[in-house]
Amino acid sequence: MAGRGRARGSGVVGLAVLLLVLLVGCGGRPATDTARAEVQRVLDRRAAAVLAHDRAAYAATGDPAAYTRMRAVPLAAWSYRVTSVRPGGSAAVAADAELSYRIEGHDRAPVTVARTLRLARDGAGRWAVASEEPAREAGQQLWDQGTVAVVRGTHSLVLGVGQSGALLRSFAGLADRAVPAVSQAWGTDWARQVVVLVPKSLDGMAALLGSPASSYRGIAAVTTGETGGGPDAPADRVIVNPDAYAMLGPVGRQVVLTHETTHVATRSDTNAATPLWLSEGYADWVGYRGTGRTPDEAAPELQKAVREGLAPGELPSDQDFGFAGDAARLARAYEGGWTACRMIAERWGEEKLDAFYRAVGEHGKRPGAVEGAMESVLGTTLEDFTAEWRQYLHDELG
Repeated sequence: MAGRGRARGSGVVGLAVLLLVLLVGCGGRPATDTARAEVQRVLDRRAAAVLAHDRAAYAATGDPAAYTRMRAVPLAAWSYRVTSVRPGGSAAVAADAELSYRIEGHDRAPVTVARTLRLARDGAGRWAVASEEPAREAGQQLWDQGTVAVVRGTHSLVLGVGQSGALLRSFAGLADRAVPAVSQAWGTDWARQVVVLVPKSLDGMAALLGSPASSYRGIAAVTTGETGGGPDAPADRVIVNPDAYAMLGPVGRQVVLTHETTHVATRSDTNAATPLWLSEGYADWVGYRGTGRTPDEAAPELQKAVREGLAPGELPSDQDFGFAGDAARLARAYEGGWTACRMIAERWGEEKLDAFYRAVGEHGKRPGAVEGAMESVLGTTLEDFTAEWRQYLHDELG
């Protein structure tokens, strides 16, 4: 950690003088521009040191501990763009910056995140980074939580913090089995690689997502990515909740990883037109495909509702999938989407299910997307499909 060195000599411009020039509006280059340029030069050197794996050069820019935390991450690009500089205390500034980075072999475009850095003068009067953290309301990066360990699989890259190598290797195995299973169902026109992030706990998962931990309690994993992202988008990240994962058996763990991998594969065909009952139901359908799980085993909450005379009258709404709501309602929503997709696969065929998913996404916007795809691909109407699905629930779960 760099100390707060004092400015020495008349050639070093102190922060107070910089601010004074800004306030009185004197001629010449604005003081904030000067400070911003100086900070940018420090961060440029810092980025170059990251890519060169030069710990000494990195330490020369301040805060050397950050290098240790992230040094195992295979990076193809790393850069900062300073967006603003403001006073941060005596002989110190706070800088807002965009960090852009790419993971080698996975990200075809950079991931860009907002960061806040604090810089202070070192003993020689040079700016040095004292700290770096996510900007307000931005999620953490995995290395913010500790030293990142890396495990490479045949079809996967697993990054973890605070976890054993054996556990990380087990996730690589799950992902390596998930990728061919998804390709068998969906096809091979996708990256066929998965990036899995395994934080130490539920709190770590929530921090990566920039949300309260209560939103993900009981959720084993989520996938983040650009909806409708094309081939040049950053790779999706499957973010694991290790607390919930520990409660699952071997089949459940595989189903979850295959479900999340399906989201990775279908991302470019998923957009605002795609209802959650279809995107989540299809991912569950692929996850359970080949496991031999029966509807009463895979849809216990929905079975309970059907047998109590409380079968849903409509397909699940997007609101039914809220993580912060009632857990039973959330389970019924997932089970409802799965049964709808299972019915399509059984009665129209698996190829029609895939074609239906893609046709909904091709519409680009929600109104009319499902209705149009049902007519063009399945030869039915939403009303008739819903009635058939309701009967399917009674036949399979009653």
